Amino acid sequence: MVHIIVDVESDGPIPCKYSMVAFGAVVVKKGLKQTFKAFLRPVSENYIPAALAVSNFTREQTLLFDDPYEVMVRFNNWLKEVVPKGDKMVFVSDNNGFDWQWINYYFHTYLGKNPFGFSSRRIGDIFSGMKKNMNEQNNWRKFVITPHTHDPLSDAIGHAEAMLKMKKLGLTKVNPRVKKNKDKKL
Repeated sequence: MVHIIVDVESDGPIPCKYSMVAFGAVVVKKGLKQTFKAFLRPVSENYIPAALAVSNFTREQTLLFDDPYEVMVRFNNWLKEVVPKGDKMVFVSDNNGFDWQWINYYFHTYLGKNPFGFSSRRIGDIFSGMKKNMNEQNNWRKFVITPHTHDPLSDAIGHAEAMLKMKKLGLTKVNPRVKKNKDKKL
């Protein structure tokens, strides 16, 4: 299973009415060398200047970004390169409700399907499960090394750093009760 951390920057809160203007992705693997970053030209006339300001873009800059179709083709090809054939990939994000909606919308709009499927994972929920405490959802951030700057690739790398640390702390260990009871029906 290949975990892909994705971070999105947009010019508003929802797809279709607004546009995804940049995103970054990184494979959660030692070294964090398998990365993807893209800037996308707006697909709508609507935008919120304050939303663009978060990621340090102006509307004029975004109008010069790459064609969204071409970006999604490149991203899909990159995913095929970094995920071994037959292996499953998992979309992981700091705020998967936000980030996944954009990637899902753009993949379906431009390529007709989303290679991630219809689900995603939130880092805070993974950490809460690891700690067996629902109130731990923000404490994973202490493992981020790279400063959060709203550069989508830089932020994705920071989140991947935290995931690698979580793996070192036991995230990938199999729960012996689950292994022992795997054939029992719930």
